[in-house]
Amino acid sequence: MTAPLVSRLPRVGTTIFTVMSALAQECGALNLSQGFPDFAVPPALLQAVVQHLQAGHNQYAPMTGVPRLREAIAAKTLAAYGVAPDPVHEVTVTSGATEALFCAIQAVLRAGDEAIVFDPCYDSYEPGIELAGGRAVHVPLAGPDFRPDWQRFAGALSPRTRLVILNTPHNPTGSVWSAEDMQQLATLLRGRGIWLLSDEVYEHIVFDGRRHESVLLHPELAARAFVVSSFGKTFHATGWKIGYCIAPAALSAEFRKIHQFVTFSTSTPMQHALADYLEAEAQHWQQLPAFYQRKRDLFCRLIEGSRFGCTPSAGTYFQLLDYSAISDERDVDLARRLTREARLASIPVSVFSVAPDPAQRLLRFCFAKDDATLEQAAAIIRRL
Repeated sequence: MTAPLVSRLPRVGTTIFTVMSALAQECGALNLSQGFPDFAVPPALLQAVVQHLQAGHNQYAPMTGVPRLREAIAAKTLAAYGVAPDPVHEVTVTSGATEALFCAIQAVLRAGDEAIVFDPCYDSYEPGIELAGGRAVHVPLAGPDFRPDWQRFAGALSPRTRLVILNTPHNPTGSVWSAEDMQQLATLLRGRGIWLLSDEVYEHIVFDGRRHESVLLHPELAARAFVVSSFGKTFHATGWKIGYCIAPAALSAEFRKIHQFVTFSTSTPMQHALADYLEAEAQHWQQLPAFYQRKRDLFCRLIEGSRFGCTPSAGTYFQLLDYSAISDERDVDLARRLTREARLASIPVSVFSVAPDPAQRLLRFCFAKDDATLEQAAAIIRRL
């Protein structure tokens, strides 16, 4: 008789994104849960993909990424942050940001190591830590601003701490770290053998004149960091699953050892098309903050007069709404009920924390949608 399979991830089920999107489809609900746009990819980018498909760029790309794209990434990084990574040794193209996060975790963690994460945290971090044999140490971000508590962070550091994972702009809360936060982090890590993994997939979606404080802007931090970005978020093409990682040469070398056995290489024609678009259309990412701020402001304005509390997000394309004036239900229960009864899908925030605040009553809504979709969603929200 075959022995039963013992799960490597016994506490992990289907992600909340899959669950809520499936429920939205089942119920015919507007889906403001999973974070994907419902509007078109830039036409010039689509045309570039077709051109490269027809030009025969359909075989394996180099494991580290198409050279033209890595050079374009380095040029974009210089324009955005004044830092020019070496495209040969410090830039790696990946099959989505999630793959990059996983590879970075596997590259540095060993059995018994600890990795600090900030709750609420994106749900792929802890499974990657556990598969590496490590243990996630959760440091909560307190509402309403969800900024780091550096005293609590200092208390979480231990001789076993090997990695810190940060995410700014922050999913799911929409908070944005400041330069002071980065300086505090640098001070607390100084003299310690701790690596950083900086999840910056919403780097170009920051509002109200804020600056995205990339780790790359802080040399002391950049020297120990993997910085992960996403073309899917920047170019409205989440289904393409193309991201990249910038890291010092020694870290990139270890990262690539894992990457080559996870996906080896990433879609070739799309890499060529992205290189074309980055070279020709730099204004796209430069205009992204204003593009999404208009959508945030529209969504917040449309729900005025509802019973939801709304503090406009500082970044990302997510908006938290406080439902404490409407219901005392658990957010998971309310999110499911609203999907079934009101035909509007959202994401409960508590699922991103190991010990959620029992007093919080928050749902996350994605506003990366056509204006007509936002108007429909707001009409439902105002009736609740």
